[in-house]
Amino acid sequence: MGNCFGSQTVDPNSSSSKPNSSTRLYTPGTSSNYSNGGGFSATSSSAGLTHFSAAASAASDDTCLTRDILPTPNLKIYSFHDLKNATRNFKSDMVLGMGGFGTVFKGWVDEKTLAPAKFGTGMMVAIKKLNSESIQGFEEWQAEVNFLGRLSHANLVKLLGYCWDVNELLLVYEFMQKGSLENHLFRRISVIQPLSWDIRLKIAIGAARGLAFLHSSDKLIIYRDFKASNILLDENYNAKISDFGLAKLGPSGGKTHVTTRVMGTYGYAAPEYIASGHLYVKSDVYGFGVVLLEMLTGLRALDTKRPNGKQNLVDWVKPLLSHRRKLIPILDARMDGQYSSKVLSQVSQLTLRCLEEDPRKRPSMKEVVELLEPMEAMKEKPKESKNRPML
Repeated sequence: MGNCFGSQTVDPNSSSSKPNSSTRLYTPGTSSNYSNGGGFSATSSSAGLTHFSAAASAASDDTCLTRDILPTPNLKIYSFHDLKNATRNFKSDMVLGMGGFGTVFKGWVDEKTLAPAKFGTGMMVAIKKLNSESIQGFEEWQAEVNFLGRLSHANLVKLLGYCWDVNELLLVYEFMQKGSLENHLFRRISVIQPLSWDIRLKIAIGAARGLAFLHSSDKLIIYRDFKASNILLDENYNAKISDFGLAKLGPSGGKTHVTTRVMGTYGYAAPEYIASGHLYVKSDVYGFGVVLLEMLTGLRALDTKRPNGKQNLVDWVKPLLSHRRKLIPILDARMDGQYSSKVLSQVSQLTLRCLEEDPRKRPSMKEVVELLEPMEAMKEKPKESKNRPML
């Protein structure tokens, strides 16, 4: 990665200062996104999902943004001592969740200056602390700073600051009260309310706007790891994309794709990327289609506990998207009676288009947004609820 920091140098090529974990070939770990403090945490990106990293190419991953929305990282630089104070010395009762990057703690900072604040005062934030055993390491921490530190959009999680203190790597984010979409879709516990059809559509539109923004920036940005655990929700269920550790600059100079190491999450990664290491902007569109499918069914993209032939959600359900009678029994029963036949058909067809094998046949994320937004405004009478057998 190139150096994007000017006087605040963060140099991944300096072996004397790089933490040991950065020398490992990265296999993405579980999600380090967090809960809302209501008794659940996102400790895994999906049950049965396998994360992977294969050397598909020796191409370098230059994630430095030279011309983008913000000219320099608009971030506060913290000392390790600052964040110890903000988290009460990283006490166990401050833990929000754990994942591949390490542990996520809740902390408090001053709303105006973002300086560390006393427990319970100021603004609550989420603080990711790299675990010494983490498989992610320095490069993904730097990618998060270089990308998310330069971007500002309503549907991207706001990175407030970072800490690089000897071998201590930390990131400070805005706190997202409702946690991850993954939790709401797949964790059947009392503190999590089932998502209604209208809320799911709202979340899909917000996440689509976030991806469309990345794809339309001065330097095309491919997110590369779009999945339910990386979509966080605020108190009003506004969706924001988080975790930019695998983000990559898109093709330039008339090229259609970039060639890079294959990294991501099985079940979400586009087939052309897994097969060849060719990463297209529309590889993100495929991941979005997988998440749409999860939102329709309430089922995980990959689940080895399901019967043979049904473990991969796309392989199982994609052929049914054009057949309403076959699709209805698979839809999430928790949203029975909440959607109209017309909108269901439109969402199903959009999902099918996003999951096209050929990336050239997939819609752009701009088109996805333009198709989803009118659906939210439709007031057609929902279909009557019918009793259906549970899967």
